[in-house]
Amino acid sequence: MDDFLLLNCKYKSGMVCTATVCYYICFVERSASGSPKYTNCRPRIAPGSTVIGFVEESGSKLPSALVKLFFLFKVISWIQWVSYLSIGKPEADVIVVGSGIGGLCCGALLARYNQDVLGSSGKPSSTRFRNFVVFVNRKVKKVLDALGESLPCATYDSWMVYIPEGEFLSRIGPQTFSRISRRMLVQMLRKNGENFFDAILPLSTAAMALPPLSIRGDWGVLSTAGARYAPSLLKSFAQMGPQGALGATKLLRPFSEIINSLGLKDPFIRNWVDLLAFLLAGVKSDGILSAEMIYMFSEWYKPGCCLEYPLHGSGAVVDALVRGLEKFNGRLSLRSHVENIVVEDGRAIGVKLRGGQFVRAKKAVVSNASMWDTLNLLPKEVVPKPYQERIQMTPQCESFMHLHLGFDAEGIREDLGIHHIVVNDWERGVDADQNVVLISVPSVLSPDLAPPRKHVLHAYTPGTEPFELWEGLDRRSNEYKELKAQRSEVMWKAVERALGPGFDREKCEVKLVGTPLTHQRFLRRNRGTYGPAIKAGKGSFPGHSTPIPQLFCCGDSTFPGIGVPAVAASGAIVANSLVSVSQHSELLDAVGI
Repeated sequence: MDDFLLLNCKYKSGMVCTATVCYYICFVERSASGSPKYTNCRPRIAPGSTVIGFVEESGSKLPSALVKLFFLFKVISWIQWVSYLSIGKPEADVIVVGSGIGGLCCGALLARYNQDVLGSSGKPSSTRFRNFVVFVNRKVKKVLDALGESLPCATYDSWMVYIPEGEFLSRIGPQTFSRISRRMLVQMLRKNGENFFDAILPLSTAAMALPPLSIRGDWGVLSTAGARYAPSLLKSFAQMGPQGALGATKLLRPFSEIINSLGLKDPFIRNWVDLLAFLLAGVKSDGILSAEMIYMFSEWYKPGCCLEYPLHGSGAVVDALVRGLEKFNGRLSLRSHVENIVVEDGRAIGVKLRGGQFVRAKKAVVSNASMWDTLNLLPKEVVPKPYQERIQMTPQCESFMHLHLGFDAEGIREDLGIHHIVVNDWERGVDADQNVVLISVPSVLSPDLAPPRKHVLHAYTPGTEPFELWEGLDRRSNEYKELKAQRSEVMWKAVERALGPGFDREKCEVKLVGTPLTHQRFLRRNRGTYGPAIKAGKGSFPGHSTPIPQLFCCGDSTFPGIGVPAVAASGAIVANSLVSVSQHSELLDAVGI
């Protein structure tokens, strides 16, 4: 029988161990002098082994490396135990994998529908979004309304734009292009701008006739959306007239077709629309659905409109969704990394966590991960080959470079706006790498995000950084550090241009640079991607069901696509699809839509 030296075992020396697992054990070899040597350390001990002593009793000291291993094992065990406690009972009606905004919208609405929901996330959700900028739009607000949650926001109506031709303050509202034209002294721009809005704003009636919260992924949509909103749809088409109603069919075509039909050839307008489309969905106007752009224009460019930024940071959106989830007895398990989705008899029946725990889903598993990451969570043998091939062949948007700064507000102009867009070269295209930089200073509208008289800033290249440049690099290597410095320079220069001579990069108190590897690691995104690069007219975003029964997907790999409004809608669609039509209709009545 083997002899063992045990740490933290309840048995005394000379007794027989009946435990199946002790915290840490080491085989002991006795030297000629009788002193112990510690070899072949293992985390388990077989029942029936004889305990020969404890570290505390023998007075011997373990090697420092072994002590570190012991404490590491203790920490891991503690984290797993905390994870188990947060999960509670190891089953739920629906398990949502991932706590992005799409997953939280789905989980919170399911809890509102009185479903037992468990959301599993590797990291606390709100920390991911704290200094990121999230536009709070109607789709997100409708979900929060359904949950009975409010979200205090600050309003604004403009952002600064820096382009090769100069710089200007862009305001939302129907006269935006006229204001830009006066600044740029381009008469044709004014004419085209007016024609542009005269043509697309009537289409917004059709684009907004069906509230996103009314849509579901089964034939029940004929009741919750079709029959329920048929009168308003017919009214909108009647107001548009025969020609306008026929034009509404363009909503599912690329937005560039509408621009072309209007004869808009002015380079600035086309570049500007390409930029807005790319920021909204990761593709230019020739790849974005007209419905998505028109929905955005209908909200941003109507009289009296404004944009909203949540007080206390974008993480407040996540916090509000979590409150809604927990209000209706939903559960959110943080630091619970899902190792794989368990499929049995061809159906998704739950998830297995990294710590080995199995959590059963009685009704469905919903993945808020990207399509590529979801595929990696599934046993390959259960996924139909055509489905695998379609995912593997779906083109990806590129990744990001991030720059997070903290600095003193002294010397920075007091009228500094929250958002700034820098375009270096129109000829290269808005989707070219190192060409467009977005800058947000959220502490301008929410001062509590920074210490008194300080600012926090987030600059990033919007899904244009090639992952290939970084693939395979060791994050601790000099090569990686040098590439970070090189590829972040475009963001530093953009920040210096936007903040003016009062800003000094050397005086920044916080400097954090994120790369595609950072994006991949912390957000668990395949190749750090922004999402699928699916162009309207050449492909379509997948629906929310999968070939595997009881497995659904939401988020930016599903319809309607990329962006906060889109992923919020996708989460709502999945939640609606998992309950009865009567429950869905009752929710719409309660929300008043």
